[in-house]
Amino acid sequence: MPAEDWYGPDAATFGDRLAAAREYAQMSQALMARRLGIRASTLRSWEQDLSEPRANHLSIMAGVLNVSMMWLMNGEGEGLDAPNADAAETDADVATILRDMRDLRVTISQSSEQLGRLEKRLRAALKDT
Repeated sequence: MPAEDWYGPDAATFGDRLAAAREYAQMSQALMARRLGIRASTLRSWEQDLSEPRANHLSIMAGVLNVSMMWLMNGEGEGLDAPNADAAETDADVATILRDMRDLRVTISQSSEQLGRLEKRLRAALKDT
Protein backbone atom coordinates (compact mmCIF):
# COMPACT_ATOMS: atom_id res chain seq x y z
CA MET A 1 0.00 0.00 0.00
CA PRO A 2 1.51 3.39 -0.94
CA ALA A 3 2.52 5.60 1.95
CA GLU A 4 0.08 8.36 0.96
CA ASP A 5 -2.86 5.92 1.29
CA TRP A 6 -1.98 4.73 4.81
CA TYR A 7 -4.45 7.09 6.49
CA GLY A 8 -6.77 7.36 3.47
CA PRO A 9 -10.49 6.52 3.64
CA ASP A 10 -9.96 2.96 2.35
CA ALA A 11 -7.35 2.12 5.00
CA ALA A 12 -8.27 4.18 8.06
CA THR A 13 -11.35 5.66 9.68
CA PHE A 14 -11.77 9.06 11.26
CA GLY A 15 -11.24 7.41 14.64
CA ASP A 16 -8.02 5.75 13.45
CA ARG A 17 -6.63 9.08 12.25
CA LEU A 18 -7.70 10.87 15.43
CA ALA A 19 -6.10 8.25 17.68
CA ALA A 20 -2.90 8.19 15.58
CA ALA A 21 -2.55 11.98 15.64
CA ARG A 22 -3.23 12.11 19.39
CA GLU A 23 -0.63 9.41 20.06
CA TYR A 24 1.86 11.12 17.75
CA ALA A 25 1.34 14.31 19.78
CA GLN A 26 2.06 12.18 22.87
CA MET A 27 -1.23 13.07 24.54
CA SER A 28 -3.33 10.77 26.65
CA GLN A 29 -7.05 10.60 26.00
CA ALA A 30 -7.63 12.39 29.31
CA LEU A 31 -5.31 15.28 28.39
CA MET A 32 -6.77 15.61 24.91
CA ALA A 33 -10.29 15.61 26.32
CA ARG A 34 -9.34 18.34 28.82
CA ARG A 35 -7.87 20.46 26.04
CA LEU A 36 -11.07 20.07 24.02
CA GLY A 37 -13.32 20.67 27.01
CA ILE A 38 -15.08 17.32 26.63
CA ARG A 39 -15.33 14.08 28.57
CA ALA A 40 -12.75 11.35 27.95
CA SER A 41 -15.62 8.98 27.15
CA THR A 42 -16.67 11.31 24.32
CA LEU A 43 -13.17 11.25 22.87
CA ARG A 44 -13.09 7.45 23.18
CA SER A 45 -16.34 7.18 21.25
CA TRP A 46 -14.88 9.36 18.49
CA GLU A 47 -11.72 7.23 18.32
CA GLN A 48 -13.84 4.07 18.21
CA ASP A 49 -16.03 5.57 15.45
CA LEU A 50 -19.12 5.28 17.62
CA SER A 51 -19.90 8.98 17.16
CA GLU A 52 -18.48 12.03 15.40
CA PRO A 53 -17.55 15.47 16.69
CA ARG A 54 -19.24 18.69 15.70
CA ALA A 55 -17.39 21.07 13.40
CA ASN A 56 -16.25 23.32 16.25
CA HIS A 57 -14.56 20.41 18.05
CA LEU A 58 -13.10 19.16 14.76
CA SER A 59 -11.52 22.55 14.17
CA ILE A 60 -10.05 22.70 17.68
CA MET A 61 -8.77 19.10 17.39
CA ALA A 62 -7.03 19.87 14.11
CA GLY A 63 -5.28 22.83 15.73
CA VAL A 64 -4.29 20.95 18.88
CA LEU A 65 -2.98 17.99 16.85
CA ASN A 66 -1.35 20.14 14.14
CA VAL A 67 -3.18 18.40 11.29
CA SER A 68 -5.79 19.67 8.85
CA MET A 69 -9.49 19.12 9.36
CA MET A 70 -9.63 17.46 5.93
CA TRP A 71 -6.94 14.99 6.97
CA LEU A 72 -8.90 14.07 10.08
CA MET A 73 -12.07 13.59 8.05
CA ASN A 74 -10.75 11.79 4.96
CA GLY A 75 -6.98 11.38 5.16
CA GLU A 76 -6.23 14.09 2.58
CA GLY A 77 -4.23 17.21 3.30
CA GLU A 78 -1.75 18.01 6.04
CA GLY A 79 -1.51 15.13 8.49
CA LEU A 80 0.74 12.31 9.57
CA ASP A 81 3.00 10.31 7.32
CA ALA A 82 2.59 6.56 7.17
CA PRO A 83 4.34 4.70 9.97
CA ASN A 84 7.98 4.17 9.13
CA ALA A 85 9.34 0.64 8.95
CA ASP A 86 12.59 2.05 10.34
CA ALA A 87 10.77 3.50 13.36
CA ALA A 88 12.31 1.01 15.80
CA GLU A 89 15.79 1.97 14.63
CA THR A 90 14.90 5.66 14.84
CA ASP A 91 13.47 5.15 18.33
CA ALA A 92 16.72 3.50 19.42
CA ASP A 93 18.71 6.39 17.95
CA VAL A 94 16.52 8.92 19.72
CA ALA A 95 16.83 7.03 23.01
CA THR A 96 20.61 7.00 22.65
CA ILE A 97 20.70 10.73 21.91
CA LEU A 98 18.45 11.48 24.87
CA ARG A 99 20.62 9.36 27.17
CA ASP A 100 23.77 11.13 25.92
CA MET A 101 22.12 14.51 26.45
CA ARG A 102 21.12 13.55 29.99
CA ASP A 103 24.69 12.42 30.72
CA LEU A 104 26.07 15.66 29.32
CA ARG A 105 23.61 17.69 31.40
CA VAL A 106 24.85 15.92 34.55
CA THR A 107 28.47 16.57 33.57
CA ILE A 108 27.73 20.24 32.90
CA SER A 109 25.90 20.56 36.22
CA GLN A 110 28.81 18.99 38.11
CA SER A 111 31.30 21.22 36.27
CA SER A 112 29.20 24.27 37.08
CA GLU A 113 29.20 23.35 40.77
CA GLN A 114 32.97 22.83 40.68
CA LEU A 115 33.41 26.19 38.96
CA GLY A 116 31.32 27.85 41.68
CA ARG A 117 33.50 26.31 44.42
CA LEU A 118 36.67 27.48 42.64
CA GLU A 119 35.29 31.01 42.28
CA LYS A 120 34.46 31.06 45.98
CA ARG A 121 38.01 29.92 46.86
CA LEU A 122 39.49 32.56 44.52
CA ARG A 123 37.42 35.34 46.08
CA ALA A 124 38.48 34.21 49.56
CA ALA A 125 42.13 34.09 48.49
CA LEU A 126 41.92 37.55 46.92
CA LYS A 127 40.19 38.93 50.01
CA ASP A 128 43.01 37.64 52.23
CA THR A 129 45.68 39.39 50.17
